[in-house]
Amino acid sequence: MKKYIFSFLLLSGAGAVHAQYVTAKGNDATTPLHLLKPDYPVPYGAPSVEAVKEVLIRIHHYLDSTTPAKFVDRRTGAEVKNVSAPDTNIAFKQGDFRLTSYEWGVTYSGMLLATEATGDNRFADYTKERVNFIADAVPAFRTLYQKNPNPANPLRQPVAPHALDDVGAVCAAMIKTLRAGGKASIRPLVDSYMDYVSNKEFRLPDGTLARNRPQKNTLWLDDLYMSVPALAQMGKLTGDKKYYDDAVKQILQFSKRMFNPGKGLYMHGWVQDMEVHPEFRWGRANGWALMAMTELLDVLPETHEGRKAVLEQFKAHVKGLAQYQSSKGFWHQLLDRDDSYLETSATAIYVYCIARAINKGWIDKMAYSPMCLLGWNAVATQVNKAGQVENTCVGTGMGFDPAFYYYRPVNVFAAHGYGPVILAGAEVINMLKNYTFDINDSSVQLKK
Repeated sequence: MKKYIFSFLLLSGAGAVHAQYVTAKGNDATTPLHLLKPDYPVPYGAPSVEAVKEVLIRIHHYLDSTTPAKFVDRRTGAEVKNVSAPDTNIAFKQGDFRLTSYEWGVTYSGMLLATEATGDNRFADYTKERVNFIADAVPAFRTLYQKNPNPANPLRQPVAPHALDDVGAVCAAMIKTLRAGGKASIRPLVDSYMDYVSNKEFRLPDGTLARNRPQKNTLWLDDLYMSVPALAQMGKLTGDKKYYDDAVKQILQFSKRMFNPGKGLYMHGWVQDMEVHPEFRWGRANGWALMAMTELLDVLPETHEGRKAVLEQFKAHVKGLAQYQSSKGFWHQLLDRDDSYLETSATAIYVYCIARAINKGWIDKMAYSPMCLLGWNAVATQVNKAGQVENTCVGTGMGFDPAFYYYRPVNVFAAHGYGPVILAGAEVINMLKNYTFDINDSSVQLKK
């Protein structure tokens, strides 16, 4: 039963007294107005480290049980443990998600970070088991593909990539795994992935990574994440400046064409031959761009001549995004259209990147911590009891009308939600360890 608080407003000139009904959950008629408790639609305030970790454990349990690292015979369903000489009847054991997809590259990175944040090895073990499993199997399946280029080859993406989606995010995660103690067999696959990014993907004459679909000479904002983290991690792994240089170039040249400084947001797609570019500011694509900058700033040397420009671009984007967070803590599917639905994966990406930036000292902790925690609390409501992430937009191409984005379906089997939520939770745990928060009086004290 709802309780109502009565307050009275004397209207000057009319002399009339009007009753105002205030719905106030948890209050009663004797509560002074200044002590009324707000009826927040999502949890408000700083969560505990234990509460955040519990969400991550729930997701891990679901994914560990539904993404097996096993091969089976398509005809019989029997497990195949020896794949040194595979044939076309070998497949991954059926799971809810694909172990070699770019979405799972994000998930692998998230699991590694979750162990860093919590000290719980179950998360990193998830990644190491699957990345090592893939890297060990690739040589045999590459030989099979060379003999029989069957697209049903379960390792077609790593052995014969067709696009940045096939390589970049997984490559970045594999380099992180290698640095975290993964098997040496990962390195040849990393080199193969990087050869594709650096030498085989289509580029515009100025070196900007591009696609020839849906029209020729097209930029997809998503491709910043499908390339820059791999380039950045390869720079860290090898010390070769050329990878950092290319990563910085991609950020700045994409931004020159696709960033709207007035709004502080990116458009999703850019087509060279278009005189007018429809600016649909899709949430997750803006997330990929922000996360690409985050990953680059993580490893880009302080002395690199491009670091200042990338950091300034990152700050401009965060400032822009801050304007569009909803009252419930989520961001919208189309960021600047608040009648589009509230979307989980984009919100999780922003939470991760903002928390990371606060922890690294790149942005003002006083200005951005409260919205970051509000965002995490919102995201946590979308992880159901089974550990599935709800209200994540499915895979999305480039559109040139609003309906295309407004009505994209959401689904718990949209793989794009899992990695971002794990990353967000892990980095929020780091933030909670670094700072104490009192949201209501906007004070943030550094613990150490």
